[in-house]
Amino acid sequence: EGGWTFPWLCALLLGLMMGLLVSGSEFKHHRYEDMVRALFAVQSECPYITRIYSIGRSVEGRHLYVLEFSDNPGIHEALEPEFKYVGNMHGNEVLGRELLIKFSQFLCEEYRAGNQRITRLIYDTRIHILPSMNPDGYEVAARQGPEFNGYLVGRGNAREIDLNRNFPDLNALMYYYEKTNGRNHHLPLPDNWEQQVEPETLAVIKWMQNYNFVLSANLHGGAVVANYPFDKSRDPRIRGRTTYAATADDKIFRKLARTYSYAHSWMHKGWNCGDFFDEGITNGASWYSLSKGMQDFNYLYTNCFEITLELSCDKFPPASALPREWLGNREALVSYLEQVHHGIKGMVYDENNNPISKAEISVAGINHDVTSGVDGDYFRLLLPGTYTVTASAPGYLPSTSTVTVGPAEAIQVGLCVCVCVGPIHQSAVTF
Repeated sequence: EGGWTFPWLCALLLGLMMGLLVSGSEFKHHRYEDMVRALFAVQSECPYITRIYSIGRSVEGRHLYVLEFSDNPGIHEALEPEFKYVGNMHGNEVLGRELLIKFSQFLCEEYRAGNQRITRLIYDTRIHILPSMNPDGYEVAARQGPEFNGYLVGRGNAREIDLNRNFPDLNALMYYYEKTNGRNHHLPLPDNWEQQVEPETLAVIKWMQNYNFVLSANLHGGAVVANYPFDKSRDPRIRGRTTYAATADDKIFRKLARTYSYAHSWMHKGWNCGDFFDEGITNGASWYSLSKGMQDFNYLYTNCFEITLELSCDKFPPASALPREWLGNREALVSYLEQVHHGIKGMVYDENNNPISKAEISVAGINHDVTSGVDGDYFRLLLPGTYTVTASAPGYLPSTSTVTVGPAEAIQVGLCVCVCVGPIHQSAVTF
């Protein structure tokens, strides 16, 4: 009779709710030009909290664009951690690329809508999103399309090099140093390393050198599991299986992997793609050993802790699967990002209050140090507990402080490396 019937109204409301859940641009696969347009569209929608920059070019000359979110784009603010998401390192593993485009749209939309959780993240974190590390490989895979995409078509870059086997191998050096009590962080790169890596790998390494990243995730496909370092086994294969290769931060890495897995709609259930991973997490080497991978390189060369997220059984899922995948990953992408605010952080000063960069921050019982950034600020991811923390720098007396980390946000601990002044305690951080 022209009036609203109850089922009609329910259907309309449900449609509106679903629309809100996956609002923004429609779900589709983005070829290179589409992706660039999508990123610049976000930048124009949220101009005051975003910046787009290129870290370099692919073999075929495509820019490797990063979209940054911050309350002060383009500026590192002391005590504000740097975070990155990297997608599409394997060109034919495309879900990560689409999720990061959607995540960028989501951050902008939620910020504009006044979502306090997202606004706080953008104000307190500098977030860098590289949706495609391998745009050339993606184009090869996309030409095949979801229906015919082979397991390896488009995996490598334009020279068919697997970028996740292309970083300088620092694991062998680390495992040697473990036996000889050598360095446990920021290992030196081999001579002529720049000639030994692909342009995309070189761009990412230079990116890591230019930003003091604290936490990162690298989005892949082909399984559903959160994979944490080390990827490379310390031991040769035993009866065809490789063995667990723990880092000094194994407990923290397990927590980071679990954070993503349990916030994901189904990863934590363990059974996916015909495989079982307890809690939806795995140590890389205990799954299969891999040399010259990106996550191990992050940990051994920089201050950054990175895990690898395998997000879909199907490497190139059809566009119709993207809304479900987005809803399955949305909370996990936010929850994992929030982990950058756990542990301790602070400034390292000399007795005249001058900040000291490249000071070493060591935690008793964890054989992996981090260093302070150019502004003298440092960030150390830690689980709740009580720790003895020491800052040291050449030419200064070290400074040691005992600090208790709770389950909430990072405790701020200022460390003065000098003769005269003791450590400054701040029991809580103000963001």
